[in-house]
Amino acid sequence: MPRVHRVALLVLPRVIAMDFSIAAHVLGEHPGFEVLVAGHEGHAGPEDGVVIVPSHPLDVLDDADVVVVPGFGDPHVAPPDVYLEAIARAADRGATVVGVCTGSFAMAASGITDGRKITAHWRYTEQLRELYPGTTVVDDVLYVEDGNLLTSAGAGAGIDVCLHLIRTLFGVGSELDVGRELAAGPARPGEQRQYVDVFTPPRADLAETRAWALQRLDQPLTVDQLARHASMSRRTFIRRFGEETGMPPVRWLTLQRVLVARRLLETSDWSVERIAVASGLGTATNFRTSFRRETGSLPSEYRRRHRTVADVAG
Repeated sequence: MPRVHRVALLVLPRVIAMDFSIAAHVLGEHPGFEVLVAGHEGHAGPEDGVVIVPSHPLDVLDDADVVVVPGFGDPHVAPPDVYLEAIARAADRGATVVGVCTGSFAMAASGITDGRKITAHWRYTEQLRELYPGTTVVDDVLYVEDGNLLTSAGAGAGIDVCLHLIRTLFGVGSELDVGRELAAGPARPGEQRQYVDVFTPPRADLAETRAWALQRLDQPLTVDQLARHASMSRRTFIRRFGEETGMPPVRWLTLQRVLVARRLLETSDWSVERIAVASGLGTATNFRTSFRRETGSLPSEYRRRHRTVADVAG
């Protein structure tokens, strides 16, 4: 049996109920997590008319595998030192620390983001940059992963970053299972834009073309083919695709193909060569290169790490 990962879900003063509940619900849907609500009862202040009372003291962070820091109101005012010290201790010993929305401010205030990359809701990124100049703040992305630090934008991106964490620890199959329970799709790529401020007329979006491409990932696909399917010029298609997804078409295709490959590595005994063809990543050499670039591990390493989890879940 795979070990259960202990998650300490922080109740910061002025915690935002939506950010808290997203992490509690998404991670709580997976049996591989034990979610503990941690904080000081005296600090459980209301935000948006909701009071959340912690069930465990802060010292549960000292042996948690994952620490989730939800957003909180007035982020320019750092939480009490006892919270910041607990966050810092957890990060220093290698625990994964996940910040949702303005939770990034608490992480930065603890000192763990110095020299690291983080993000937050677009409304707060400039303030975050000004308050913590030693931290690299990435604008207009859904979430950022830098080693054991994961930070996300607002509530919707909080779902994405939690699903990304499930995918990382338990594999694509587990992520999809939880997504189905939540009526949510797979985690969107972290570099996707937080919002699109361009009006898309009805029937003018590219969802149909993306769905068409997903059915043909094992085939060679070019930008020109995608543009023709969308009945657009190449230049217009590339611009519109970037507006909707926050990335170029070729980058999006690569990410989708790696997702297919991950699922096949988890659930099949297929050879690397066969998975390379089925996912559209070409030769085994190209597959290994692309897979390692996107996941940080070789296909064989990924299979060893996730296959046991997939077998138990199945």
